[in-house]
Amino acid sequence: MVLDANPLDGQVALVTGASSGIGEATAKALADAGASVGLAARRESELQAVADDIESAGGEALVVPTDVTEESQVESMIDTTASELGGLDILVNNAGVMLLEAVADADTDNWRQMVEVNLLGLMSATKTALPVMKENGGGHVVNVSSIAGRMSMATGSGYNATKFGVNGFTEAFRKEVTDDGIRTTIIEPGLVDTELADHIPDEDIQAETEEWVDSIEPLTGEDIARSIRFAVSQPQHVSINEMLIRPTQQEM
Repeated sequence: MVLDANPLDGQVALVTGASSGIGEATAKALADAGASVGLAARRESELQAVADDIESAGGEALVVPTDVTEESQVESMIDTTASELGGLDILVNNAGVMLLEAVADADTDNWRQMVEVNLLGLMSATKTALPVMKENGGGHVVNVSSIAGRMSMATGSGYNATKFGVNGFTEAFRKEVTDDGIRTTIIEPGLVDTELADHIPDEDIQAETEEWVDSIEPLTGEDIARSIRFAVSQPQHVSINEMLIRPTQQEM
C-alpha cells in the first residue's frame, strides 16, 4: 500500500499552544501533510516564527494570537481561522500549563489557571468550533491530555484534575457527535521534553522533574506530532479515539 504524502490537502487545521513544543511540532507536521494551519497562542512573535518556517517550506499558516482563557478571544480565533483559511476541519487543543504543587502548599490561583487553560479553554474552543464543523459536514477534534489523565501522582492533584477532566469531556463529546461526522482523539503523552516543566512553581518539584527528564530518553514534540498527524489522516470511517504514548524507558 502506498501512503498519501499529503493526506490533508485542502483541509484547514487550527492548533492552540502552537508557539513551542508539541503545538509547534504539530502545526508543522499538519502543514507538511498539506493542511492550511491556524497558529494560536499568546506569544505573537513566536507564532510568527513558526509561520515563517511553515511558509518557507511551501505551506500556508495564519497567526491568530489568542489567550484561551478569554472566551471572546477563543470565539475570534475560530471565526478568524474559518474565514481566512476557508473553514475548519481539524482542531488541536494543545494549550496547557503544568503547575505541580502538593495540596498543602498549593496556591489556588495556580489551580484556577490550570483549570482555565487546560480544561475550560479546551471546552470553549470545542464548543465554538462545533457549528463550523457541522456546517462543513464533519471534522476532527484532537485534545492533548496526558498520562496524568489516566493515573494520579503526588504533587499533581490540580494538574491531574484538569487532565482527567479533558478525558471525560472528550469521551462525552464523542458520543454527542458521532452522527455529525465529527471524530475525536485524546492524546496522552508521557514524559515529553518541552518547556512545560519550566513553569513549575515549586523549585524542588521542578528540579526533580528536570532530573527525571535527564535520566531517560524522553519524547519530543515531534514524536507527539507524528501521532496526531497519523490520527487525523485516517479515512473518515476510522476514528482513533485515544493514544497513550510513553518513552520506552518510562515505567509509570
